[in-house]
Amino acid sequence: MSDGLDFRQNPVRIGIVADPQYAARAPNLAMNRHYAESLWKLDQAIGCFNEAPLDLVMTLGDVIDRDVESLAAIMPVYEGLKHPALFVLGNHDFSVKPLQRPAIPGMLGMLAPWYDVSLRGLRFIVLDGNDVSTFAPPAGDPRHEEAAARLAVLQGQGAVQAKAWNGTIGTVQRRWLEERLALAVAAGEGVILCCHYPIFPQDQHNLWDCDAILDLVLSCDNVLAWFNGHNHAGHYGIVDGRHFVTFRGMVDTPDSGAHAIVTIGDGQLRIAGFGREISRDLALPARFR
Repeated sequence: MSDGLDFRQNPVRIGIVADPQYAARAPNLAMNRHYAESLWKLDQAIGCFNEAPLDLVMTLGDVIDRDVESLAAIMPVYEGLKHPALFVLGNHDFSVKPLQRPAIPGMLGMLAPWYDVSLRGLRFIVLDGNDVSTFAPPAGDPRHEEAAARLAVLQGQGAVQAKAWNGTIGTVQRRWLEERLALAVAAGEGVILCCHYPIFPQDQHNLWDCDAILDLVLSCDNVLAWFNGHNHAGHYGIVDGRHFVTFRGMVDTPDSGAHAIVTIGDGQLRIAGFGREISRDLALPARFR
């Protein structure tokens, strides 16, 4: 990763991929999922990224659809990337045998399920929305009971995001997030939060406790944006000048990929979309222009 001036004068540029969801299986035409095609789509995206002066490339979860054999096929494609590759954990990344689930972060080259990276006055905070879920924690983990209880309450309330294929962050991760936000404020850094799951606008794909996490995010005036995947159709919202961007899924459609190059600096958050992804020019808050 490059060094240099603050991102306001020396913009940070990152590549974005969401939901490759690769598997060597026939497409699901009803859901418009073309799993096997993600190998060439990812290779195409990496070719695009390699031609650009990027600081890193972030994959926003669901590298695979199922089975560790899928990881063995798709991870070598990332080896062609000239830039650092960072990953976010998605729900489908845990669609493997139960005993294999604890090894998934390591198989993606992740040192921890959640982490942060600082770059020229910009802090990327990566969250694990599968932390409390009915599918990711290992057998016997108390987070299973916590997840079942949370989901039951939300379903009783009729919450649109009360789906078994969603999850949320746990107490330990929430405390860590609060600490990292405080560090960013103390350092005068801008913050980009990256998660597989959205928190805004309201949607069936959101984290279970999206409202509480949104309140926390909005309480920190250094937050510039929240980037996520999970909703393959894409989405966008803005609250108090903070941008909430859902990037489109790569796995959708048989013949068109979806990836983006995001430039953060010069007063703008500029998204150059490729394939199905939408291009956007979004203003940064006044203090970061």
